[in-house]
Amino acid sequence: MSKTKEKCIDFLEKHNINIDSEIDFDVNGEVHTLSFRYIMDAFMMASEESQLVFLSALEKSTDSKDGMGIERFFEGMGQLLLLTHLSKNIEV
Repeated sequence: MSKTKEKCIDFLEKHNINIDSEIDFDVNGEVHTLSFRYIMDAFMMASEESQLVFLSALEKSTDSKDGMGIERFFEGMGQLLLLTHLSKNIEV
């Protein structure tokens, strides 16, 4: 396990967030369920620099004045994953 992933897990534990929490996304009437763990794992497959950006954004999600929060952070990251996946499957 990378040090960045360990830091992400430690951060979530520190904030009493269950890494196995799930978010449902409705995509054209079809529900896709992603766990925080899955979302984090997907981003941890990226470059080390991208992993650090993910960790930094996660940490800042608790500081934001607009109240983004950790759950909203994972909602946004999950949407990004789904959009990326769906765009790869579009037939032109």
